[in-house]
Amino acid sequence: MAPNKSNSQIPPPFDPLHGVIKFFQGFGSLIFNSHRSGGGGGGERNHRKNAPSNIFCPPALALEDKSRPWDSHGLEAGVVVQLKRLSGYKKYKVSSINFLNPRTRAAAPGAEESFSDMVSLQPGGVYTKQTLIQELESLSSSPYFDKIDFDFKTNPDGSVDVNIPFEETVYPSKSRIRCVSIGLIPDEQPVEIDPNMTAKEQVELMRRENEKYKRRINGGRECILPKEVEGEIRGMLMQTTCLRASLLRRILSKIQKWYHDNGYHGAFVANHNNLENNHGGDIVVEMVEGDITKLGIVFQDKLGIVCEGNTDIALIKRVLPKEVAVSNVYNRRAFEEALQNLGSLNIFSSISSGYGSDEKNNGGISAQFALQELPQKWSDVSTEWSIVPGRNSRPTLASLQPGATVSFGYQNIKGLNRSLQGAITLGNLFSPEDDISYNFDYTHPYLDGIDDPRNRTFKAECFNTKKVSPVFTGGPGASNSPIWVCRDGIKATITEDYSRQSKFSYGLVMEEVKTRDEGGDIAARGNTVSYNGEVIANGPPTTLSGTGVDRMAFLQANLTRDNTRFLNGALVGTRDIFQVDQGLGIGSKFAFFNRHKISTTRFFPLMKVEEGKGKAPPPVLVLHGMYVGCVGDLPNHEAFTIGGPTSVRGYSVGEIGASRNKLELAAEVRVPVKGSAYAYAFAEHGNDLGSSVSVEGNPTKSYMRTGHGSSYGAGVKIGNVRAEYAVDHNSNKGGFFVHFGDRF
Repeated sequence: MAPNKSNSQIPPPFDPLHGVIKFFQGFGSLIFNSHRSGGGGGGERNHRKNAPSNIFCPPALALEDKSRPWDSHGLEAGVVVQLKRLSGYKKYKVSSINFLNPRTRAAAPGAEESFSDMVSLQPGGVYTKQTLIQELESLSSSPYFDKIDFDFKTNPDGSVDVNIPFEETVYPSKSRIRCVSIGLIPDEQPVEIDPNMTAKEQVELMRRENEKYKRRINGGRECILPKEVEGEIRGMLMQTTCLRASLLRRILSKIQKWYHDNGYHGAFVANHNNLENNHGGDIVVEMVEGDITKLGIVFQDKLGIVCEGNTDIALIKRVLPKEVAVSNVYNRRAFEEALQNLGSLNIFSSISSGYGSDEKNNGGISAQFALQELPQKWSDVSTEWSIVPGRNSRPTLASLQPGATVSFGYQNIKGLNRSLQGAITLGNLFSPEDDISYNFDYTHPYLDGIDDPRNRTFKAECFNTKKVSPVFTGGPGASNSPIWVCRDGIKATITEDYSRQSKFSYGLVMEEVKTRDEGGDIAARGNTVSYNGEVIANGPPTTLSGTGVDRMAFLQANLTRDNTRFLNGALVGTRDIFQVDQGLGIGSKFAFFNRHKISTTRFFPLMKVEEGKGKAPPPVLVLHGMYVGCVGDLPNHEAFTIGGPTSVRGYSVGEIGASRNKLELAAEVRVPVKGSAYAYAFAEHGNDLGSSVSVEGNPTKSYMRTGHGSSYGAGVKIGNVRAEYAVDHNSNKGGFFVHFGDRF
């Protein structure tokens, strides 16, 4: 861009005589323009009519505003000025850019779409005359224009509209298109033509150059452009009797747009063949697709300095998508997926990627991942106070004495993402022996080897848990004290991942189950509270053995098929779960049983929407059904409960009943509100199918529960919080509830 000469000059001092001279110069230009038959003044008659008023107050002149970073054209509005008439000392603001038919001066149809990306000028930009001349010279050298020029129409605010009258190049008609990837083929050195060559020598030189070009094209590979896109382009070519430059530009833009829309941001159209001759032949498009020629993985410390890492490189390459590899075309979406996969390993605190041109390979792309690892060994101590419902359901501290959790871990063992973790939870920090639970697990991913495509993970777990059993919870009108179920055991599981969400797991569980009352004593039977407040252990038996202690072993298998996905933030798709627990006849009373669970959930979008970032999500209909049953021995602490935020909403956990079999049905309509929030309405039903009587002691009847119930209501979900109003159909009473997480 040429320097602005007006900035380099010292402004002259104010001179009254100079102002008078400038006024008469402007007056003279008005008289000159009034005798013109065309242009911006509206014709000779209009100028003569308005001449007297223009002498004293010329309203069409754009006045100079010294506070602006650009200069006013200083002319009447609506005047068309040629490029050579512009001042070399001014900076002109461009309001709009218009492609015109040179004969009619009307807007050229389709020119904006075809040629706008060739023009570097932008509406609102400020340019000097020299810059505009360089822009015109650049466009004139393009093979797409036979003739092209610039002129400028003045605006009242001092800016100009750039008009581009042009005549586009017209080529012989073409019938087919062929895209060739030539990104990694070395560029040919240009051949200088000796002006002293004879005509025969020039013909021979052109023949050799054509042969060289054919070898270059034949040495390239076919592009990844789908055949469907090529078919659409052939249809565009068949609709015309000649190939205009505007159509050619639209074809090239369509090709490049497909690449960029599908994540191939390193691809661009490099060239095309000579179209002047070869009537009815092919359009050969030379593409640089952005082949990955170098893929680096570096580790960094907390300061971003490159260091030696602990993670095995083979582990990192295993989780990368197949598109992220040397000799493949760079795809931004594949690299985003790679970042997600690396993050799912949970061994890195920071993950980033970048790419650029490979200096050693022309047309190639050098990509790199930068990783910061989490510490291998860690430990943490946290304290907490338990909050329980008090009088009138007000939150109340369970005890003034805090609990504590001590957790520790050793992760990414041998750089293969194996881990050993543990947590010890103390109900009373000052008396740890009163209430203690623990959980230790060892995880061994890639059980079949880091290079084996089969993705199986082995996990061994040693656990001790303590929870209130909803089986022995009273229904409306019943009062009883809780029964705690304490489990100690080990679990070994192998999980095989089929996709990010679908998997199959199988393993062995061996556990000892003890049922205790509020005082921590073994409770062989459930408790009830008499009218005088006395706790009586006359409820159903709590264990299979009848002693309050059960020992059992069983095989467990779970198959999850989940193809749900987010459509503009709304969950759509299907999810099916099938689980089986098979008793082995080992332990208390040689327990032999088969517990099974079948669950299916469908998320139906209720309208078609355009998918993309920032697009509105659709309303969704959710249908859910679940059947759970047991054949054989069934300890009461393993009975299936009905009711609760993940069962039938509007009821407390287990309020409807405890049974051997159960069926749950639910429907929910979700309507997006704003962002990720949505409002919803639901209806649900749970039923014990009459199987409560086959549970020993019939806990459903003993604690005054119905065994079936329905509910309906509405709510709103914001983030991870669900606030809803639900009506319990058994009592026809409603209430407000707040829950965390999804229902389905």
